[in-house]
Amino acid sequence: MRFLRRSTPDTATADPEATDIDDVASKAYTAGKGRATPKRRDAEAKRRGPVAPPPTSMREAMKRNKELRKQNPQTKDERRAQAKERRARMMSGEDKYLPARDRGPVKAYVRDVVDSRRSLLGLFMPLAILVFIGLFVLQANPAYVQISSYFTLFTMAMLLVMAVEGITNGRKIKKAVQERFPKEPTRGVAMYAFVRASQIRKLRVPKPRLKPGEPIPS
Repeated sequence: MRFLRRSTPDTATADPEATDIDDVASKAYTAGKGRATPKRRDAEAKRRGPVAPPPTSMREAMKRNKELRKQNPQTKDERRAQAKERRARMMSGEDKYLPARDRGPVKAYVRDVVDSRRSLLGLFMPLAILVFIGLFVLQANPAYVQISSYFTLFTMAMLLVMAVEGITNGRKIKKAVQERFPKEPTRGVAMYAFVRASQIRKLRVPKPRLKPGEPIPS
């Protein structure tokens, strides 16, 4: 009976195509790991170790802060010097040290446009303080009721003029940005210009690079 005999070399290589297919299939097959591949954030969290729970009291927070300071070899004066340097660079307008909302060439251009112009919006904060003090003083004295009404009308008119000026300048600046930076997004540019213009010049962050009337560098 032939089927009980051991196959001879001739019979083992009788079908070379079948042998090649079996070899390719055995090489192509890779055994599974038996578990799902962990996500990147889970692997990083496992490598860093467990996250400590938030402090439950001020005392515990101060204790953790003290331990972190011990791990940091820098002295208090060195940390102050580094913080002062970072703030100085931020105030000078270095893009690396600015907050995310102030970064980029578009925001720098908007700041230069706003800083190179004089506008009534720059009086917004002083006017708000004056209104608060004026109404508090005038309404406290019944003899100044009529003056208080005129003062209120004046401030409302000023606020209306400032709002119109801010909207008009915001549209102009947005159009100028679209022409100068056609590939950059312009979302929020008008509001950014409005907020910048409404701040007192000396309190603007970063500091203005241009004086009123100076040309904008190309």
